Amino acid sequence: MITDKEISEQLYEAYYMKVYSFVMTLAKSKALSEEITQEAFFRAFTTQKTFRGESDTFTWLCAIAKNLFYDEMRKRSRQSKEDAVDMPDTDDDPSAAVADADTSFRIHLVLHELDEPYKEVFELRCFGELSFKQIGTIFKKTENWARVTYHRAKLKIQERMDAK
Repeated sequence: MITDKEISEQLYEAYYMKVYSFVMTLAKSKALSEEITQEAFFRAFTTQKTFRGESDTFTWLCAIAKNLFYDEMRKRSRQSKEDAVDMPDTDDDPSAAVADADTSFRIHLVLHELDEPYKEVFELRCFGELSFKQIGTIFKKTENWARVTYHRAKLKIQERMDAK
């Protein structure tokens, strides 16, 4: 007979990297992604009895992780608003505006040189604000393909930005 501990270990081994990768697309921070992924598995294991089986296990784990990520972002937003009360207004700093405009222009230059399908997937996601499912449908591919292609496009852009 398989114990709950063995089931938990199997779930963890099978899905940890997939859930971690999903969280990385949201958090864009290794430390935060690891923390949220760990917490997601902890929640899944401690509330496993509430899993109704209406969705795929991976989908269920990602939903937990996504909710944890948004909870963390709301918490950080509240904290930064409280901290901002004592901070001087920096919106009038023209050098910051110029730096943002320069960075944006450099990203567009790199994006212009990016190979297909990375360029189009990135543009559809960032500028068209399409979901990965919609992007996959456009290319007649899977949602997962769209996620991976978008992630690779971001990495290529970052590498080229760092090289310039």
